[in-house]
Amino acid sequence: MYRIISKLSLLAAFGIAACAAPPDDLNLALTRPTAEGKFIVALQPPAKAAAINQIHTWQIKLTTADGRPITHAEIAVDGGMPQHGHGLPTRPQVTRELADGIYLLEGMKFSMSGWWEIKLAIHSEGGGADQVSFNTIVATPAAAR
Repeated sequence: MYRIISKLSLLAAFGIAACAAPPDDLNLALTRPTAEGKFIVALQPPAKAAAINQIHTWQIKLTTADGRPITHAEIAVDGGMPQHGHGLPTRPQVTRELADGIYLLEGMKFSMSGWWEIKLAIHSEGGGADQVSFNTIVATPAAAR
């Protein structure tokens, strides 16, 4: 009996830690330079906050450090919940370039509220390769509170 209670206590402790609040100093900026400074990336979420477990689209604006649009770039998408240790529930993809340096990111989905990370790996013929990560907080729907 003691072993069962002990294991349940341990599982509960891990569960509480996994649902911890995101760090207070979490950078939620939606425009930032890539890791090596090769590009400036602006991530634009949908105008209306995306509902949990629904597919939504975002836009990515990609420029050089001095503001010139980067066209014909290849952008791979990854991410997940750092505090939970799992990835995105879908495989979002950049499907097309809408205008010079503006890309459509389709297939985004968040399966729960909390801190999510969106990672972009970028390759441009003239600018090389670089990467950037964005943080976002998905709020609990008002009806569930």
